[in-house]
Amino acid sequence: MMGVKELGELKRASILSIASLLMAILSSAVGACQQSPPNPQKLFEEAERALSIHDYTRAEQGFREVLKINPQSAAAYADLGVVYMRRSEYERAIEAFKNAKRLAPQVAGIDLNLGLAYYRQNDFAAAIPPFKHVLRSNPNEVQERYLLGMSYYFSDDVEHAVETLDPLYESQKTNLDFLYVMGVAYGRLKRTAESTRTFEQMVRTGGDSAQLHLLMGKAHLGLDELSLAQSDLEKAAALDPKLHFVHYNLGVVYQKQSKPDQAVAQYKEEMLLTPGDPGSRENLGLLYIEQGELDQALVILQQALDIDPKLYKSLDGIGKVYLRKSQPKQAIPYFQQALVLAPDSAKMHFQLGQAYLKTGQRDKAQKEIDVAARLQAEARKKFERQVSGESSAPPASLEKP
Repeated sequence: MMGVKELGELKRASILSIASLLMAILSSAVGACQQSPPNPQKLFEEAERALSIHDYTRAEQGFREVLKINPQSAAAYADLGVVYMRRSEYERAIEAFKNAKRLAPQVAGIDLNLGLAYYRQNDFAAAIPPFKHVLRSNPNEVQERYLLGMSYYFSDDVEHAVETLDPLYESQKTNLDFLYVMGVAYGRLKRTAESTRTFEQMVRTGGDSAQLHLLMGKAHLGLDELSLAQSDLEKAAALDPKLHFVHYNLGVVYQKQSKPDQAVAQYKEEMLLTPGDPGSRENLGLLYIEQGELDQALVILQQALDIDPKLYKSLDGIGKVYLRKSQPKQAIPYFQQALVLAPDSAKMHFQLGQAYLKTGQRDKAQKEIDVAARLQAEARKKFERQVSGESSAPPASLEKP
């Protein structure tokens, strides 16, 4: 049995243990209170260091931590956009750059990156406004002018493309891609002397190389000079049969010349060389539709869409396949998706109308057919104006800085 002395010592030990525990808890609480909150500047610098050494996961985490503390940090959004762009996540990059631009609308570098993200996504029309803003801020910058001009060209605005790129001619006269674009643009504008001069410069610069013949072939193809295009492209293929896109362009030439078997062979060859590019698959699928090979067309066009879901011609092609297979219900969503991407296509509105009609949706069918008729009438009037020499007011020129 425990004596009084032992009991007292046990009580004192218990009291001391509790006191020590309370002191430890108090000390920990005080220490926690004294800890400084996360330093956003330090977090930002660490994220920038991660970005500089290509540690994009850590960089993304760091910039997001900064934004949790300071959601108004344009710099963090801008650098986050760079992270996404380097990972080819262009939609996320665009969102980040838009947030940065909202917070710092006058910073030209943000517009440059936003334009680049659109450009690399092949959304050239969307790239034009941010590039224009950059050029207004830095009118003498070569890169910005080059990118803006190319965006105009790939948006089929050759007039503004030439206006923008002309000042770069002397500095870019050994750049084959530049000369190709300018030669085609001059040709489309019927500026024959300048087009000829540019193509002659291409020959002087490129020599008898496969790359030169590819670009010359593409230029002739762009001007619908099919015999000249065929000649140059066949020379390119003979010099370098593994040159990317030479077989694709030969396929386009043969298809335009009504040589379907040769076109099919060229598209298949290109698919082996550039498996990540959907162009040959799309053209081959559409060619299969012309030949009545509907099942093959369906497979190939779906492969093209797996690579790029925004190919409206492939979406339209699949819709057409289902319509021809008497499956209008399956055709409707493909025509609808295609029209989101190309809303001014009279043909696709008409096809959607036909699909609605065959599924008994008469009101929807009539609406689509009416839209198709209106678009066709507008296109006819535009063509008549062009033939007669009349034209609407020219597009506004580049704003002066």
